[in-house]
Amino acid sequence: MVNKKETRLPRYQQIALEIAERIVDNRYQVGEKIHARSTLASTFGVSPETARKAVNILVDLGIMEVKHGSGVFVSSKKKAISFLEQYQDVQSIEEVKTDLFNSLSRQKKELDDFTEIINQLVSQTVKLNKVSPFLPSELEITKEAAHLNTSISDLNLWHETSATVIGILHDEDLVLSPGPYAVLNPGDTLYFVGDEFATQRMINFFYPNK
Repeated sequence: MVNKKETRLPRYQQIALEIAERIVDNRYQVGEKIHARSTLASTFGVSPETARKAVNILVDLGIMEVKHGSGVFVSSKKKAISFLEQYQDVQSIEEVKTDLFNSLSRQKKELDDFTEIINQLVSQTVKLNKVSPFLPSELEITKEAAHLNTSISDLNLWHETSATVIGILHDEDLVLSPGPYAVLNPGDTLYFVGDEFATQRMINFFYPNK
């Protein structure tokens, strides 16, 4: 059975499909005369003109034939079956297309939502850095770090990373405002301030292979 509720076909095409269904279901037999178009119009609740258009489709497809002076007769159940099958194939393609468009629409909305979340996160990050530019970050210096046993001055650290070291934790002793000659050793923890990129620059500077 063709599901015409989900179609957007003109009414006369829907009537053609319904007549074809009746032929396939043997409610209209091959060779049977289909009485006046006004009867079809009454049967399907449409105008005579709509019924005429429906019959013309079936005549063009060889499902029905017009015998002049006698009327319209059912001529082929086989062609009626083929007509319905072809329509169902087209309907299936339309359903796949609709599902695809719906899926793309959902994906676009999800992408838009994700983009909005990212924008909000970036905005909040920028605001945080503006509001608290001196909130310190920390980085542990392990034995795998580069530039060990080198002074802050020799490292030219601010120029390389835009970070300013404000403290060094060494052997559980916290040295605040270490001078330029403070030497970095394995096990030290650096406390520093800088812009929103300073932390990543510090990591890249001391651990270039990570």
